[in-house]
Amino acid sequence: MTGFAKLLHADGPNPEHAEALQLYGRFIGDWDAEITAHGPDGTKHIAPGEIHFGWVLEGRAVQDVWIIPRTAGAPAFPLAGNWYGTTLRVYDPAIEAWRVSWFDPGRSVFRQQIGRPRGQDVVQEGTTESGDLTRWSFTEITDGSFHWLGELKPAAATDWRLVVDVRAKRCET
Repeated sequence: MTGFAKLLHADGPNPEHAEALQLYGRFIGDWDAEITAHGPDGTKHIAPGEIHFGWVLEGRAVQDVWIIPRTAGAPAFPLAGNWYGTTLRVYDPAIEAWRVSWFDPGRSVFRQQIGRPRGQDVVQEGTTESGDLTRWSFTEITDGSFHWLGELKPAAATDWRLVVDVRAKRCET
């Protein structure tokens, strides 16, 4: 790596907050994923994808790239659309939580959330531009797999609706 990529990438967590950084640091690596998009009418669509996590910014942050579906030039994934985006997760010791920013320029989707541990899970919560609540959760976390849930709660609704769920397995090296 040279230039920009070398300056962005880090070999591990920064020692200053190493323990807190492991909330997302445990996901560092490459993952194969099965993505299920859930329509409000109960329809489901499934596609393969890939996720890559790495240390960045002197090990003070975790960045990932989500690619769904994984085939370049594949037709649009029904309900959820094709994802080629990145999340930057930065630990903020002032609030003892993570500031999370998702960028998917191809779909013009941009989200800000706050991430915290909740029991054995990791839960990120935020609000869309239109005022809907978002909740993205990492559950069933092991060294080799996790289940990710993307939920939405419109401002006028009483219940959360599952929009996307992802079953990820660590790629074998």
